[in-house]
Amino acid sequence: MAGFTRFEDIQAWQKARELARELFVTCNQPAFRRQFTIKDQLIRAGISIGANIAEGFGRKTDADFARFLDVSRGSATEIQSLLYNVLGFKLIEQARFDHLYGLAREVLALTAGFMTYLRRGKEAAGS
Repeated sequence: MAGFTRFEDIQAWQKARELARELFVTCNQPAFRRQFTIKDQLIRAGISIGANIAEGFGRKTDADFARFLDVSRGSATEIQSLLYNVLGFKLIEQARFDHLYGLAREVLALTAGFMTYLRRGKEAAGS
């Protein structure tokens, strides 16, 4: 499957793990103390990215893997949208927003590239 023997070796998973950790740290700041809903949604979306990459890795085909990467991309985009809310609610500063948004953008780029690689491999095999 795409030349990896462990999901932990996938750069998109590594970056997703970094994003999840940063979201957890952010959501445990005093500003989030009573913001249960958005805090939970941010952390869940952050965890979902890496979990879907790992689950996709465990599937039998590259096409299945690519579908799970697509779900991961959805969670990363969800995080970007939620970050606009927490910025607007003044729960984070602009610099923290920029950092987290940038990590989500990196995850999106890595998963998009990987999806393209997986789908091209399928097309090349069918040619």
